[in-house]
Amino acid sequence: MNSPKPLILASGSEIRRALLQNSGVTFEVIVGRIDEESVKDALLSEGATPREIADALAEGKARKVSMKHPEAMVIGCDQVLSFKGRLISKAKDIKEARALLGEMRGERHSLLSAAVIYENGEPKWRHVGEVRLTMNALSEAYLDAYLERNWDSIRHAVGCYKLEEEGVRLFSRIDGDYFTVLGLPLLPLLAYLSQRGMIAS
Repeated sequence: MNSPKPLILASGSEIRRALLQNSGVTFEVIVGRIDEESVKDALLSEGATPREIADALAEGKARKVSMKHPEAMVIGCDQVLSFKGRLISKAKDIKEARALLGEMRGERHSLLSAAVIYENGEPKWRHVGEVRLTMNALSEAYLDAYLERNWDSIRHAVGCYKLEEEGVRLFSRIDGDYFTVLGLPLLPLLAYLSQRGMIAS
């Protein structure tokens, strides 16, 4: 089936790219770069919720690429972590990661993964998936060893873990969609692409 228009993923995430490729979707990647920290800070100062922040970041990336490629359908994505009412950003270094994991162990937090589709510079579809994760009461020794083994892989991961890797051992319970944990609400996205005739169904 030939797509009626080009499809662009405005994300540099390897796992998002793999999820779409493995689904048999034809697309190209053009990364939509925005100043995420400035956007987060501005929204937090206005009292925005983590859900609203995830949505706004995804929309910003989709909008930026769509302005340069109005003929395409552009997918923007982002993911944020909410813990005890506050937004958690990527750890700056292994020391900060260790402090964060120490605080989150034995507790529950939420991952919110947003996807927004733009066409002709305008938003056409959006979805924010939420997953609740409960972390094991991990020992000090295990956390130290975990970070030592995995830091190169997880240094850019929100929450300092990847569920598709050893990070799965950090958790006792996960409530929600696996793809959303990985950073893409894949099933709702595929349903929309099918509805629009972008993929066969």
